[in-house]
Amino acid sequence: GEPVRVLVTGAAGQIAYSLLYSIAKGDVFGKDQPLVLVLLDITPMMTVLEGVVMELQDCALPLLR
Repeated sequence: GEPVRVLVTGAAGQIAYSLLYSIAKGDVFGKDQPLVLVLLDITPMMTVLEGVVMELQDCALPLLR
Protein backbone atom coordinates (compact mmCIF):
# COMPACT_ATOMS: atom_id res chain seq x y z
CA GLY A 1 0.00 0.00 0.00
CA GLU A 2 0.82 3.66 0.04
CA PRO A 3 3.30 4.65 2.79
CA VAL A 4 2.02 6.67 5.74
CA ARG A 5 4.14 9.72 6.58
CA VAL A 6 4.78 9.86 10.33
CA LEU A 7 6.22 13.04 11.84
CA VAL A 8 8.07 12.60 15.12
CA THR A 9 9.04 15.81 16.90
CA GLY A 10 11.86 15.88 19.40
CA ALA A 11 13.11 12.81 17.54
CA ALA A 12 16.58 12.86 19.12
CA GLY A 13 15.12 12.80 22.63
CA GLN A 14 14.80 9.76 24.88
CA ILE A 15 11.02 9.41 24.62
CA ALA A 16 10.99 9.57 20.82
CA TYR A 17 13.98 7.24 20.65
CA SER A 18 12.10 4.59 22.61
CA LEU A 19 9.06 4.92 20.32
CA LEU A 20 10.77 5.04 16.92
CA TYR A 21 11.68 1.35 16.77
CA SER A 22 8.13 0.31 17.74
CA ILE A 23 6.70 2.57 15.05
CA ALA A 24 9.22 1.38 12.45
CA LYS A 25 8.67 -2.33 13.06
CA GLY A 26 4.89 -2.04 12.66
CA ASP A 27 3.60 -2.06 16.25
CA VAL A 28 1.69 1.21 15.80
CA PHE A 29 0.25 1.29 12.26
CA GLY A 30 0.30 -2.43 11.46
CA LYS A 31 2.79 -5.00 10.21
CA ASP A 32 1.82 -4.41 6.55
CA GLN A 33 1.78 -0.59 6.53
CA PRO A 34 4.84 1.00 4.85
CA LEU A 35 6.12 4.14 6.59
CA VAL A 36 8.05 7.28 5.82
CA LEU A 37 9.46 8.60 9.09
CA VAL A 38 9.97 12.36 9.23
CA LEU A 39 12.21 13.16 12.18
CA LEU A 40 12.24 16.70 13.54
CA ASP A 41 14.37 18.26 16.25
CA ILE A 42 16.19 21.49 17.05
CA THR A 43 19.46 22.33 15.30
CA PRO A 44 21.76 21.55 18.27
CA MET A 45 20.39 17.97 18.25
CA MET A 46 21.19 17.24 14.59
CA THR A 47 24.31 15.19 15.35
CA VAL A 48 22.33 12.99 17.74
CA LEU A 49 19.48 12.76 15.22
CA GLU A 50 21.88 11.61 12.50
CA GLY A 51 22.94 8.81 14.83
CA VAL A 52 19.31 7.80 15.34
CA VAL A 53 18.79 7.72 11.56
CA MET A 54 21.87 5.51 11.12
CA GLU A 55 20.63 3.10 13.77
CA LEU A 56 17.23 2.82 12.07
CA GLN A 57 18.91 2.27 8.71
CA ASP A 58 21.14 -0.43 10.22
CA CYS A 59 18.02 -2.31 11.39
CA ALA A 60 16.92 -2.64 7.73
CA LEU A 61 13.27 -2.71 8.76
CA PRO A 62 11.17 -3.63 5.71
CA LEU A 63 8.36 -1.13 6.42
CA LEU A 64 10.64 1.94 6.29
CA ARG A 65 10.80 3.79 3.01
